[in-house]
Amino acid sequence: MTSEDLLAGSSVGTAFDDALATQRCWLRLDDGEHYELPVWRWHAEPDEIDELMLQRCWGPTLDVGCGPGRLTGALRERGTVALGIDTSPRAVSLTSRRGGIALHQSVFDRVPGEGAWQHVLLADGNLGIGGDPPALLGRVAQLLGPGGTAIVEADPPGSGLRCVRARIGSGQPFPWSLVGADAVGTVASTAGFRVGWQASSEDRWFAELTRR
Repeated sequence: MTSEDLLAGSSVGTAFDDALATQRCWLRLDDGEHYELPVWRWHAEPDEIDELMLQRCWGPTLDVGCGPGRLTGALRERGTVALGIDTSPRAVSLTSRRGGIALHQSVFDRVPGEGAWQHVLLADGNLGIGGDPPALLGRVAQLLGPGGTAIVEADPPGSGLRCVRARIGSGQPFPWSLVGADAVGTVASTAGFRVGWQASSEDRWFAELTRR
């Protein structure tokens, strides 16, 4: 990992620290567009739409960009081995308070259980982490064990793939990607995955990726 990568990871962690301290905030892109982040949902208990993802997690699960731990905590409550990782110290603290286990680190750092996870979870748009989805999925492939899957949440179809610089509030910019459901197949194929299960509900879109 380069010094630029480390700086970007620090910027993202600080930005999401700020986001988790409020109930409303916006992701602002370098082209002037902005999107409200569903911080309220991150803090809430998992809902029936989140269950679409949780029900696919049949074995040990790594929750990448776990936020305040609603999914990590829910998996542990039902007896599933689960670990959250996040570059936001606040996220790690909130996950611990929720009864989950989380580490303050990037997905590109050395991860416990590397090469043995049954599932890697990229919920809430976290397929955009790092601004290069194929590279992220390439890293995910290293984390998964034989037969393991990546369970991802995408933006609504029609939005395609956009690799951007983004910021939260007045924070430092960081690389990010917006991945529409229509672009997941191409991104997955580039990284050596194929799309299996897919589902959607109320403008939330999910897919399970398996290695080819």
